[in-house]
Amino acid sequence: MIPLGGGTFQETPPLLSSTLASNSCICEASNVSLGQSLSLCGPVAQSPAYCAELMAFPGLYRTAGKLSRILGANKSPWGAAFLSSSCPHMAVGPVEPPLTADHCGLSRLPFPDVTSQDFDFFQRLLPGRAVTDEDDLKTYNIDWLRTVRGNSKLLLRPQNTEEVCKILKYCNDRHLAVTPQGGNTGLVGGSVPVFDEIILSTALMDKVISFDQVSGALVCQSGCILESLNQYLEGQGYIMPLDLGAKGSCHIGGNLATNAGGLRLLRYGSLRGTVLGLEAVLPDGSVLNCLNSLRKDNTGYDLKQLFIGSEGTLGVITAVSILCPRKPRSANVALLGCESFSKVLQVFTLCRDHLGEILSAYEFQDLESMRVVQTHLKLTNPLQDSAFYILIETAGSCEHHDEEKLNAFLEKALESGLVTSGTVATDRGKIKSLWALRECITEALAHDGYVYKYDLSIPVEKLYDLVEETRARLGTTARRVVGYGHLGDGNLHLNITSETKSESLLAALEPFVYEWTAQHNGSISAEHGLGFKKRDHIYYSKSREAVQLMQKLKKMLDPKGIMNPYKTIPSAD
Repeated sequence: MIPLGGGTFQETPPLLSSTLASNSCICEASNVSLGQSLSLCGPVAQSPAYCAELMAFPGLYRTAGKLSRILGANKSPWGAAFLSSSCPHMAVGPVEPPLTADHCGLSRLPFPDVTSQDFDFFQRLLPGRAVTDEDDLKTYNIDWLRTVRGNSKLLLRPQNTEEVCKILKYCNDRHLAVTPQGGNTGLVGGSVPVFDEIILSTALMDKVISFDQVSGALVCQSGCILESLNQYLEGQGYIMPLDLGAKGSCHIGGNLATNAGGLRLLRYGSLRGTVLGLEAVLPDGSVLNCLNSLRKDNTGYDLKQLFIGSEGTLGVITAVSILCPRKPRSANVALLGCESFSKVLQVFTLCRDHLGEILSAYEFQDLESMRVVQTHLKLTNPLQDSAFYILIETAGSCEHHDEEKLNAFLEKALESGLVTSGTVATDRGKIKSLWALRECITEALAHDGYVYKYDLSIPVEKLYDLVEETRARLGTTARRVVGYGHLGDGNLHLNITSETKSESLLAALEPFVYEWTAQHNGSISAEHGLGFKKRDHIYYSKSREAVQLMQKLKKMLDPKGIMNPYKTIPSAD
């Protein structure tokens, strides 16, 4: 086994300080292609590190059949402070939000309190890894957004499946409630206690078990950090099939438990397709071993699917087998400006036509979400202000081939008037810089005030209509209404900020947002899950018959209801 540890790797490129004075000059260039430096006319203070790999363009310039772009921003393309594409956690809310139990409107279920005898048992089972210190527990009792706070008195940190088995068997026998917790990066309160449930952290279960160089099948413990796995795989010539803004902290087991989507879903599909197998400990302490690495296994029910998206309510995922793609040899990222959402959709169609198999990601964000990262994180928009921005990533095996396809697409997008400005990066450091403008929106919003977050699946042609209607509905009662997300798979992140939490603002948002989504045949949770915050809204997306079947499955696998109570599925009564 290979320990991966819990650190966050961040590659920081050199600060870029070039100032490009003219946004309208035309240059003399010969056979310039993506990734080559440009000879610009006019007074230009160039940074070679920048010009060698990054180009922005307001207009079209062709030489020798190649598409060139002239940098149109008249300011330094990046602010003084650079954030890598893995945005760090920051304490941006109140140090301690109020206890969830004091205002959630729920009654504590009849679970017994943890006794001194219970403490003694866990101390013997996990010497030095059964935490009871109140100060040490604070981090685990509060979610990242700092909007919900539990009151757990005990944190358990197992290192292997056998220890998880013993923990759950004991808790089941004693009828003690348990909240599984990975990296605690969730946004719906699913990984922290509501009352005083025992926290079971997978942070020390961080080892790679095996990796098959031929098939690309990775088997690892569930506490491995996503970015650490990706770093390990890159050394083998592979990558993880999912990528998230929280990659530096989130655990692969938590990714499965929430069925996380992320930035690569357009290219590699969802976890329901890439996960080959898993191991889970059931509430009674028994082990469900479905940890095979076969691409095909058509024998009976596919039980692993029950645990993908179950949010810790059916058991604890302890190990994962996942199919990993080869690491691309060529990668490009383009940030483009558009004047309307209809043009964003047209560019998406054009993009798929021209880029085909090398298209890896297609993200969009509106001007307000761009402004929030500029304001609070001091990142600088390298383009002129546009109503919408598109971030396109290509990944392939042949640099020349990919470059030609991207050139053809960009030429067509500009000639057709769909795109007004843009920038292209081929260097890894500058690719991460462009991604930071998109990936760090969540962090920037947390600095903007109290955040109301909605993670929705909506038919793409209607995706931004909800943002516009919400903005009109709220008027000046909200500080900011922003829309961004994964347009390639129809996932909108609608976020609203206010100076402080406002019940009147919440009443204007809910059930309006959920009703609007249901009326347009969408889903109220695209990738964040339901957790604690959205559990009772499940009926906007699932029929009562479907929910009743879920409740029966829960009752069958967890008859005492000890696993992550108050989350995901409404109580049967």
